[in-house]
Amino acid sequence: MPEFTVSLPGGASWTPQFVTAIDHDKCIGCGRCFKVCARAVLALVGVDEEGEFIDDDDEYEKKVMTLAHVANCIGCEACSRICPKKCYTHAPAQV
Repeated sequence: MPEFTVSLPGGASWTPQFVTAIDHDKCIGCGRCFKVCARAVLALVGVDEEGEFIDDDDEYEKKVMTLAHVANCIGCEACSRICPKKCYTHAPAQV
C-alpha cells in the first residue's frame, strides 16, 4: 500500500511520520514533548504502582505522557526529536 507523501514548495518530497505509540516504561514525564507539540496530541497522566493510568492526582506513582488526541498529529516528529529517552514510535500513513 502506498504511503502518504507531500510535495514541498521546493519540489522535494516528504513523508510525514505520525506518532503511533509511546513507551511508558521509558517515559520520565518531563513534558518536553508536550511543550513542543502545537497540535494538543499529548497529555500527561498519572500511573499507579501496577502501571495502570489513574485520574486521582494524590495516588500516582509517576506521570507519563500519553496519546490524548492522536488524530491531531501532523507527522512532524517534534515530540520524538526532543524526547531525551527516545520513547516515541512513528509510522507513515497508508493511502
